[in-house]
Amino acid sequence: MEALRLGLAGLGTVGAALVRLLDQHGDDFAARCGRPVRIVAVTARDRAKVRGIDLSGVRWVDDPETLARDPEIDVFVELIGGAGGLAERAVRAALHAGKHVVTANKAMLAASGQDLAEIAEAHGLTLAFEAAVAGAIPIVKTLRETLAGNSVNRIYGILNGTCNYILTRMEAEELDFDTCLREAQRLGYAEADPAFDIEGYDAAHKLAILTSIAFGTQIDAEAIYVEGITSITPADLEAADELGYRLKLLGIASRTETGIEQRVHPAMVPKSSTIASIDGVTNAVAVESDYAGQLVLSGPGAGGNATASSVASDIADIARGIKVPTFGRAARSLAPHQRAAIQTHAGGYYLRLSVYDRPGAFASIATRMAEHGISLESIVQRRREPHADAPELLRPHSPQPVFLITYETTEEAIRAAVNQIFRDGHIASAPQLIRIEPLG
Repeated sequence: MEALRLGLAGLGTVGAALVRLLDQHGDDFAARCGRPVRIVAVTARDRAKVRGIDLSGVRWVDDPETLARDPEIDVFVELIGGAGGLAERAVRAALHAGKHVVTANKAMLAASGQDLAEIAEAHGLTLAFEAAVAGAIPIVKTLRETLAGNSVNRIYGILNGTCNYILTRMEAEELDFDTCLREAQRLGYAEADPAFDIEGYDAAHKLAILTSIAFGTQIDAEAIYVEGITSITPADLEAADELGYRLKLLGIASRTETGIEQRVHPAMVPKSSTIASIDGVTNAVAVESDYAGQLVLSGPGAGGNATASSVASDIADIARGIKVPTFGRAARSLAPHQRAAIQTHAGGYYLRLSVYDRPGAFASIATRMAEHGISLESIVQRRREPHADAPELLRPHSPQPVFLITYETTEEAIRAAVNQIFRDGHIASAPQLIRIEPLG
């Protein structure tokens, strides 16, 4: 049978791994696909760079857009990355030229996924992106195909390996955030500019894509409430451990009476939950549905080999002639995203306060909580000795760390109470507020 011809744009970590995968498993891959699969043309910024891969017999093309229109390719594999710009122009060019597209570009999909899907479907083409979310974990196909007969109620998980690595190191070795971030950068888990990861936006892009597939809604990354992990301290991790929790950066999307709630933020999860056991750069995604119940998938969420594995799975589907709508249903039929405001979220909360040790402070805090209908499940105060240089008269009033756990309340109520407590002047710094997720 005639070979499926690939044009590969991008020879970074993932692109090079894909070349090695096809070289190493070419015969077996062809047997599984029912036809040979060959990379016939590539493009990359630096042709002279040593990549440790064999590109003999492969044509070099000057730029991605030219490659995308190349009449000698059947599939355009986009591994450049980035929203908009060159990557998106090349993908659009490929679709308009009648080429199937395989991409790992989550930022592009979060920004323009529906429009690109409509173009692909109008031309009878495949736009595949298993590698864009959670590395080697087949979560896109699970949602789009395996669970096609289910109604999904909630999807959540650890979607960023950099953040999970940092939190794991902070907890295990009692290190501060900055130290663990530097180590993550040294090991290649974090970029030189890590903001996209540690501020939660990488996880938000992935969640936006999963939300669209799970709930049949248009992608709306701007509707996601996002918090990163930069404010997490060893004290928070120690408190979580003592209270029976672990801290994870979670992406959560759930169906509510007021719409789809999407949020990315640090959360305390019970130690007994599956998600709590996920450490290091590993990702995990849980799906709760009506007929299949709860499924949990975990595995390497990044890295060249893991991501290349998912790229290859999409290529295999195209080689086999398997074609499904990009987001599990026709892109034009995706419903407008109805956002559930974070203020309506209900659950328990962890609060860390630095409270001045003076008469009336605790009573005032408890009163503010009661005024907003918030009940406290537990209060833990740790006595901290004042600095030796502090004036004698000030020592009794030095701020003391206090940890509060609330019963279920709303985001709106807890935010209002915390803001009032801060204005009352009984705490020395802005409170730390972390949601508690009662996961199974």
